[in-house]
Amino acid sequence: MHALDKRGGFDFAPLQGELSAEMGFTKFADKAGGTMVLLREEDGEVFMKGDAWVALGKELGGVWAVMAGCFGVFPRGFRDFIYDLVAKNRYLLAGKGDSCGMPEESLRKRMRG
Repeated sequence: MHALDKRGGFDFAPLQGELSAEMGFTKFADKAGGTMVLLREEDGEVFMKGDAWVALGKELGGVWAVMAGCFGVFPRGFRDFIYDLVAKNRYLLAGKGDSCGMPEESLRKRMRG
């Protein structure tokens, strides 16, 4: 996702980390992975799962905003179902590597505890 964020407007933090614990987000962490929480800092609004996809797409702009608008017309339950389906099958869809590369400096600066 960071490669799509040309403006560098998003920071990242693991749900298992200190920042997420301080903000009370660790309760949303899914043991199997795949849970996403998006916090919009300017107004403190929190988005989960399918709603996070929609908000993220709108913030990225361009084709992502169009897709977010289309996805956003569906009811939350359906969006969350699709989110869960993709999250559950993410390795099948995107593959799974044997190792994780070190992030470049520009991304490391955007990672928070």
